[in-house]
Amino acid sequence: MRLRKPPATDRGPQLRAQGDRRVLQLLGAARVTGPLLLLAAGLGASLLLLLLHSRTPGSEWLQNLSLVFLFLSLSALLLATFRLRSQLLLPLVGLESSVERICQGEPGSSEALRDAGVLGDIAEDIANLNAELTDLYEDMDNRVARQTKRLAQKTASLKILYDVAAGINEAESLDELVLRYLHVIKEMVNGRAATARLVMSDGSRRLVGSIGLEGNLLHDYEMTPVDLCLCGTALSPGDILCRNDARFCSRVYGRRMFGGDEVEVVTVPLEHHEELLGTYTVFIAKPGISDREDIQEMLFSIGRHLGIAVAKLRSDAEGHRLSILEERNALAHELHDSLAQTLAGLRLQLKMLDDSLRDADISRDARADLGKLRGSLDQAHTELRELLYSFRAPMDRRGLVPGLEKLTERFRRETGVHTLFQDDCRPFELSAQAELQILRIAQEALANVRKHAAAHTVRVLLTRGSTGAYMLLVEDDGVGFRTGEVQEGAGERIGLTIMEERAVRIGADLRIESEPGEGTRVELVFPIERFGQEQTRVAA
Repeated sequence: MRLRKPPATDRGPQLRAQGDRRVLQLLGAARVTGPLLLLAAGLGASLLLLLLHSRTPGSEWLQNLSLVFLFLSLSALLLATFRLRSQLLLPLVGLESSVERICQGEPGSSEALRDAGVLGDIAEDIANLNAELTDLYEDMDNRVARQTKRLAQKTASLKILYDVAAGINEAESLDELVLRYLHVIKEMVNGRAATARLVMSDGSRRLVGSIGLEGNLLHDYEMTPVDLCLCGTALSPGDILCRNDARFCSRVYGRRMFGGDEVEVVTVPLEHHEELLGTYTVFIAKPGISDREDIQEMLFSIGRHLGIAVAKLRSDAEGHRLSILEERNALAHELHDSLAQTLAGLRLQLKMLDDSLRDADISRDARADLGKLRGSLDQAHTELRELLYSFRAPMDRRGLVPGLEKLTERFRRETGVHTLFQDDCRPFELSAQAELQILRIAQEALANVRKHAAAHTVRVLLTRGSTGAYMLLVEDDGVGFRTGEVQEGAGERIGLTIMEERAVRIGADLRIESEPGEGTRVELVFPIERFGQEQTRVAA
């Protein structure tokens, strides 16, 4: 079925009628209708009287009366003109000017619409429209300002991410890489304090550095000793949150502490392949950034980038450690195939010589020399076996402390000497080269105790001094010796010389103290910040 188009209707007459009625309403509201009717009546009466006066001679009163009506007409005209001007024309001009100012966006343009006369309804509608437009403009300005601020924040965040990505290969050590961006993250969220920790291979967390309320960046070796809060939390200068009574803890420790209702804790994980490698902890004044998803996402993105960097540095260190192990194994094979075979052959030949001379008539001195030669070869063979074992023994990935524990336990098991190992340090990291040299120094010191000291008790201590340097101490209660004799007979005490060379190789200081009958004390002092730089240079 085909639809018909409805016939067009001419609404022109209807609109004109509505316009006429609106004009009459405006004239009535302006109180112009009365004066106009009076004007029309006066002019009509004046014309009628003048017509009667022209037809009736001598009627002067008609003429005077027509003049009166004419005067009334002029008065009505003046009144209508005044009211038309004040109630319609002037408000119309003001309305036009206000509309123009509104279009130009001038402030306070709606104030001129208050005295609009009969156009008050129109002025009120225009004022309402102007208010809505003003609100719309303000809302738009606020949105633009927020978007501009977010763009500025994203630009700054992207710059930070670029700096992170560019600075990964510029860091001289793992600690420096982590501490470089601790201050950046703290300033990014306007934090009051912050700390940085790395997860060690055994799962413990090592405090790398912190920024306190004063804004100073402190490394781990500048924060000893670290107090413990009543709840058991380590209180570095960057830890300002107290889960007990903050005022009480502030009085006890002489430092400003905050409660959970004053600061918010933001933890930024350093992750790589879902493995936690470290954390940034930032303390922010309430209300914090819990409702700022953009900042939180940026912090986690920085954490992921730094996690990749930490994983890369540790992977490089592990690769370097494996290369050292390969070199040691290769050297052990070379020693086994050459020197070990030669010593085994010499021992066999010496045994054959001893058997052949058993019934021979030789001097007592010759037999004594033969016994010394056999003892020297046996000692050389034992030392070579120990050397091969140390070369082939894998380095513990968990660090220096487990290696020292294994070394001490093996010494106790093989010698039966009462041996103590004490670890008085917080967790720390060393390069593979430094760790190897320190273990070999400790091994050589224990070997000297076994050979020469005749000790009953041996103590191995790993501690940290007030200057931030670490110290490895190996001491015994054995027979001791005069240190001057070591300088005179360095060939007989070649092990001590090798220990000194190893210490010089890693930039450490070695001190040996001993007196006859007073035992021996071997101290190795090493600052770990040197080893981090060495590790990065080797990996590069």
